[in-house]
Amino acid sequence: MGRELQKSKNKSSIPKQRQKGPSKKKILQNPIIAKHWNQKETLSQNYRRLGLTARLNHATGGQEKTIALLGLNDAKSSRADIAADSTANALNIVSKAPQSIEVEELEVERDPETGAILRVIGQKETAPNPLNDPLNELEDDDDVEEWNGFAMVPEKREGEQVNPVIQQLEEAARNGARKAPRTQSQREAEWVEGLVSKYGDDYDRMARDRKLNPMQQTAADIKKRVKKWRASQA
Repeated sequence: MGRELQKSKNKSSIPKQRQKGPSKKKILQNPIIAKHWNQKETLSQNYRRLGLTARLNHATGGQEKTIALLGLNDAKSSRADIAADSTANALNIVSKAPQSIEVEELEVERDPETGAILRVIGQKETAPNPLNDPLNELEDDDDVEEWNGFAMVPEKREGEQVNPVIQQLEEAARNGARKAPRTQSQREAEWVEGLVSKYGDDYDRMARDRKLNPMQQTAADIKKRVKKWRASQA
C-alpha cells in the first residue's frame, strides 16, 4: 500500500515542498549596520544585538525565548526556572532555612527585677508576613511625590553603557550628507528641447502630442520640466 501511495505522489503535479535554508539577507544600505552584521544570526537577532528593533509594533508569530530574555538562572531569584522580577518569584514561599544569618546589635529594655526583655528600642515594628507578600510593607503615604510627566525621567541613566552602534547611527543622522538635487538627463533635455522648438510655450498642445509625448505627461509636468531645462540653459 505504501508503495502505491509513493507512486501517486511521484506522479502528482503538485511541487514538493522543500525546506528553505537559513536566510542570507544582509543589510548593505547602511555601512554602519553592514560593518557589525553577523551572517550567522537572523535579522531580529542582529537588530537586538545592535540595540535596534526590526519593527515598531510587536513581533507577530511569537518571539524567540532565550534564557537571558526570560531572566532564568538568576542568582537573585528563589528558583532557577523563574525570573527574579516575576510575580511567581515574589509570591514564592522559600521553605529552606537561610544559609547565613546577619548579626545585629539592638538596644533592649529589661525588667529590673526579673531581667526579662520588655521591649526592643529603636526597632521598626513590621507586620507578620508568612507568605512573603511584596505589598505587605507598603503603606499609604500622602506625602509621596506624584509623577510630574516626562520631566522626572532622566535622559541618560548614570553608569549606563552607551551602545557604540547607536552612537554612530545618531552621529550619522545628525551630520548626514544631504542628497544632491536631481538634474535632467541628456535624453530628457533633448526631449524637452524638441517640444519647445515645435510648440513654444503651448503646454496643452505638448501634452496632446502622442508622438512627441508618448508617456502622456500632463501640461503641468511638462511646464515644470521646461522651466528646469531653461534654467540649465541660462
